[in-house]
Amino acid sequence: MLDYIIPSKTRRKILELFYHHPNENYYLRKVVREVGEEVNAVKRELDILEKSKVLNKEKRLNKVFYFLNKNYLFYDEFNRIFTKTNLLSSLIYKNLPKLGKIKFIALSTKFPKNLPIKEDEIYLLLVGIIVVPEIANIIAEVEKNYGREINYSVMDEQEFNFRKKNNDPFIWRFLKQPKIMLVGSEDDLLK
Repeated sequence: MLDYIIPSKTRRKILELFYHHPNENYYLRKVVREVGEEVNAVKRELDILEKSKVLNKEKRLNKVFYFLNKNYLFYDEFNRIFTKTNLLSSLIYKNLPKLGKIKFIALSTKFPKNLPIKEDEIYLLLVGIIVVPEIANIIAEVEKNYGREINYSVMDEQEFNFRKKNNDPFIWRFLKQPKIMLVGSEDDLLK
């Protein structure tokens, strides 16, 4: 989907690598292995991304490491875009017809930033008539790679509206935090 927006396949792969692993540092050869592209193409794209301030670089011993510049002007916007290509989002989009009649799927921005949440918080909210075993399978598969439990909540539209209308703290805590809409619009979610 991003092919037309970011025509360089190598740049797209590099951006996905860094935004899917926001706390990681990579040196040139490691990026080459991860994205599966030619070293010259990767080096050129890393230089472009560093020059445009998307990435920072730092010399350590005899290697140059690249990492995300979290102060980059469009960091949050790129984070939102590339969250929609991560494993969780990809599996959700791929299996959307099997998941039921979905009104909303909202993902906390804490998930792509790999930030821990409190015990009474969730990363993912699904609203509609949801086939729970299907979403549970997706979550289980993603948890293997994520390295921690992915708290989520499933509810039908009636329950969601009731809890929202009655100022349920659990729902409003999630709704007030930054989120990425995978299905539905944020305006409709908050109505």
